[in-house]
Amino acid sequence: MRRAQVTRNTLETQISIDLNLDGTGKSVLETGVPFLDHMLDQIARHGMIDLEIAAKGDLHIDAHHTVEDIGITFGQAFTKTVGDKKGLRRYGHAYVPLDEALSRVVIDLSGRPGLVFNVDFVRARIGDFDVDLIREFFQGFTNHGLITLHIDNISGKNAHHQAETVFKAFGRALRMAIEHDSAASGIIPSTKGTL
Repeated sequence: MRRAQVTRNTLETQISIDLNLDGTGKSVLETGVPFLDHMLDQIARHGMIDLEIAAKGDLHIDAHHTVEDIGITFGQAFTKTVGDKKGLRRYGHAYVPLDEALSRVVIDLSGRPGLVFNVDFVRARIGDFDVDLIREFFQGFTNHGLITLHIDNISGKNAHHQAETVFKAFGRALRMAIEHDSAASGIIPSTKGTL
């Protein structure tokens, strides 16, 4: 099984993650940020990965450090689980609708962190959650997961729907990228010979 456990302890956050890329879509999430738990559950369910996250952060200030550091720690766990990427598809993409909202996510397990994030949320908050933190989560994951990630919200008039389509599409695209490619078993999916 492609599984990793990672902990991150700073003066701002204490986070532990258990990630299984060959899971069944189960999640156990205790981040202290309910909306983030809901979104992380979408990644697990649609990515068919098992994800356990326990986080304590300086939420008395705001959720910024907690959300960003969860993205970082998740990315670190991801890097450990995919290893040298031999035999993986490498690329993944997904379009996901939810009522009026539609998002597209494209992933490359390139080994080079890069995020393009084109989401204009229709409002600044979803309940108590600051939508700016969604980009911070994906930036943390991208930097430490060593992936190239393009996220585009194509349409949407409801911020919750916009966010949910992004996270579901991310899960689906990730699932595709980490799948084993039977035609390329044991081969690193790059002409460079490394990723």
